Amino acid sequence: MGMRSTSPPISSSSSSSSCCSRFWSSALRSKRLVSPAEKAARDSSGHGLSRRLGVFDLILLGIGASIGAGIFVVTGTVAHDAGPGVTISFILAGASCVINALCYAELASRFPAVVGGAYLYTYTAFNELTAFLVFSQLMLDYHIGAASIARSLASYIISFLEIFPVFKDNIPNWIGHGENIGNVLSINALAPVLLMLLTLILCLGVKESSTVNSFMTVTKVIIVIVVIVAGAFEVDVSNWSPFAPHGVRSILTGATVVFFAYVGFDAVANSAEESKKPQRDLPIGIIGSLLVCIALYIGVCLVITGMVPFNLLGEDAPLAEAFKSKGLKFVSILISIGAIAGLTTALLVGLYVQSRLYLGLGRDGLLPALFAKVHPRRHTPINSQIWAGCVASIMAGLLNVHTLSHILSVGTLTGYSVVSACVVVLRWKDKTNSQVSPSAKREGVFFLVVVALSGFTAGLLFRYEVSIIFVIVAIVVAIGASIALLFRQNTRRNMKKTSGLFTSRRVRHGFIRRRLSTEVYGDSVAFSCPGVPIVPNICIFFNMFLFGQLHHEAWVRFVILSFVMVGVYAIYGQYHGDPNADETIIYHEAPAE
Repeated sequence: MGMRSTSPPISSSSSSSSCCSRFWSSALRSKRLVSPAEKAARDSSGHGLSRRLGVFDLILLGIGASIGAGIFVVTGTVAHDAGPGVTISFILAGASCVINALCYAELASRFPAVVGGAYLYTYTAFNELTAFLVFSQLMLDYHIGAASIARSLASYIISFLEIFPVFKDNIPNWIGHGENIGNVLSINALAPVLLMLLTLILCLGVKESSTVNSFMTVTKVIIVIVVIVAGAFEVDVSNWSPFAPHGVRSILTGATVVFFAYVGFDAVANSAEESKKPQRDLPIGIIGSLLVCIALYIGVCLVITGMVPFNLLGEDAPLAEAFKSKGLKFVSILISIGAIAGLTTALLVGLYVQSRLYLGLGRDGLLPALFAKVHPRRHTPINSQIWAGCVASIMAGLLNVHTLSHILSVGTLTGYSVVSACVVVLRWKDKTNSQVSPSAKREGVFFLVVVALSGFTAGLLFRYEVSIIFVIVAIVVAIGASIALLFRQNTRRNMKKTSGLFTSRRVRHGFIRRRLSTEVYGDSVAFSCPGVPIVPNICIFFNMFLFGQLHHEAWVRFVILSFVMVGVYAIYGQYHGDPNADETIIYHEAPAE
């Protein structure tokens, strides 16, 4: 007769504790860094993407993502409320985007090897779960945005065709304009066709898709320049007075609206693995494309407010109507062509970015390995690309995306804020001599959270027109947290100078190769964001200020999606995620401070 086991039964509380322990252990993992030799081995294996994008291609990529039909609509719509002061609105929003771009440019320079963008930076600076949540918020924005742009593009194409008598009133709504069935469903046959066509172009290879983007982007930029030059001869400077008819508040409100007209420069960071000289070209592409967009927007604003009194501007197609009123109908046709080209490039780049993000998560195991497959001849992530195209096609063909637009921009603002925080954290988390204690890091993250909450609070107070005193209090709290971060950074820098001089010298000469399971290789970063941590904190504050301006449905979407994706991570991600995957990154150490 065998002996009975005398081991005590495992209690449910012990099992629950073990599950929680495993979950947090997985969630707090961060990305591993590798040597150039390991990276070169992967590149030569044929599993990487093809490096074919030069600096000019990257600039056009950023412009293509940012400037769509909005330049012909948003400029006039906001001018209707802000008057000629809309120019200041675009300058303020552009300035905010420039400092966001400075943060992106540093990180793109420090992590120039692979795709991933905000997801990759978060995975390295923070942890796996935070990176997964950033990805999910961004991806929902990209999917809804792609579907919305595709439907707008289909509508513009049909409207352009209806200029010709043979098509006038002969094209059913369900083909291009959309046939609503209730509040949710809306049939559109052309939008999915356009999406799959662009998906096919992207699957052919980055060279082919870059050629299409470059051609369309150059076309729309030329059209915008023609519009600005033609309109300049019709400007009446008396229309610029009064410059701010509804006061400064309308200009500030306008800045929060037009901020999203610049969104898209982050697409350049996601092309890192396909850039010929990423460490040099990515910062140029990010900042260069944004500066071009700012110049074009300012030109259009000055022209449209100078041609027609702001209170007479239309709502749907203000720029086209302004030129029609001056008898320049041919310019209106050019505007329609420019809008089609703008939407096409915005859609093309949006689909491109989605596939590269899916590729990054597939490589790290947070999504099935199917998404990590790269075509051996085309050097494109075909599976990820087709998936992104199919999801957007289904949404564009069946759903009324206008109702979904209320929950847009949450992911973008979240991603921008986290990227800014990554710049600050990675300055602490120097991979060669990390001297930041866990408690000190928690203290630093606390100050970043205070800045974010202050920005959100100020946004809410501004939105509901609460006394300006309370807004100022929120700003003062954010300034205090930023000063505390700056003081903390300077204290640590002085400690490192006095106690770690010899170690730092050895690191710079490459004698120390491994510390805390991470490695640093190569020269210092090519681009450094100035004024850290003040500049990143300004980004965080303003991004969260805009977060407070969003529709309340967007906040609900943020919370619900976060909870859902935590569940997805608990079921799948924590068991399959691998921060030490072969497809990893070269890290360039922080610039000397």
